[in-house]
Amino acid sequence: MPKPYPAEFRRDVIAVARKSEASVAQVAKDFGISETRLTRWLKIADREVGLLASSVDRGGGTDDSAELRELRRRNKLLEQENEILRRATAYFARDVLPK
Repeated sequence: MPKPYPAEFRRDVIAVARKSEASVAQVAKDFGISETRLTRWLKIADREVGLLASSVDRGGGTDDSAELRELRRRNKLLEQENEILRRATAYFARDVLPK
């Protein structure tokens, strides 16, 4: 089984592929990876940010399931942030309370 590429490398390749005017094949060749691997990474990145090309239907609107996935992802992130804030508040409050 081939060794996986580091996440930072993947992010850099994806950023270059999106910003450059070169084709996906050329970017993949420049970085020494296969075109299909780069295409797969781009699809995964799109899915993570909710920009999947297939989420746009014929009417021009977004697919409800893609929107729902994005909202669930956002909700999970907000719940994690709230938990961190709760813990920080409890930590700082214990120093303020009289003993």
